Amino acid sequence: MKNEFFFQIAISQAQIEFANQIVDYSLANHPITDIFKNDPNGKERKKEFRFTGSLGEIVFADAYGLPRPTRSFGAIDGQDFGQDFVLQIDGQLKSFDVKSMSRKNNNFRENYVLNLPAYQMRRTNVVTDYYFCISIHQVDNQYIASFLGFVSKIDIEQSTIGILYKGGTKRIKDDGGSFSFQRDTYEVDFKDITNPFVNDKIELMNLFERKKMLPPFLKR
Repeated sequence: MKNEFFFQIAISQAQIEFANQIVDYSLANHPITDIFKNDPNGKERKKEFRFTGSLGEIVFADAYGLPRPTRSFGAIDGQDFGQDFVLQIDGQLKSFDVKSMSRKNNNFRENYVLNLPAYQMRRTNVVTDYYFCISIHQVDNQYIASFLGFVSKIDIEQSTIGILYKGGTKRIKDDGGSFSFQRDTYEVDFKDITNPFVNDKIELMNLFERKKMLPPFLKR
């Protein structure tokens, strides 16, 4: 298992307000079609999807001392070809695409998954080296961001980690429920996500805490 820990930090009201600001501007001025438009409740949840993605990028930028995004998903001039941020890995600059999700809590299990639409990886102009996973949830009125870590695009493409499910495939969940994939999608187990970067600044952030993933549910 690659993932030894993840960490959580509090999301500030200022970060939330900035996310709402760029999302509202995007919805009003950049009517780009969302990839989720044909999903159940996709149109109704458009603002939610953009807010979660933008808030994740803002929190990531602030944590690692990088410039905040100035455009939300959907901006005509905001398409980044899979490069939200650039960070140095082993002495080399690498492109990171931040993938944010909304969950009810951060009691993650090792077999929870990061979903990556395959078409995003197959585009000829994509420049992504790594995908960084962030999960956002609320405790009362406080938003919390959990930094799970990152996965290599090459490792996914070479089937070192992750599984590719074709669109239309029926997926059985641990709780016995099921759903069908709307599009070709890679699933990467949380246990295969590389630990997130941590520094002294991050450890001093509000509600910082290192956490470990729980083992998978025992199937009966």
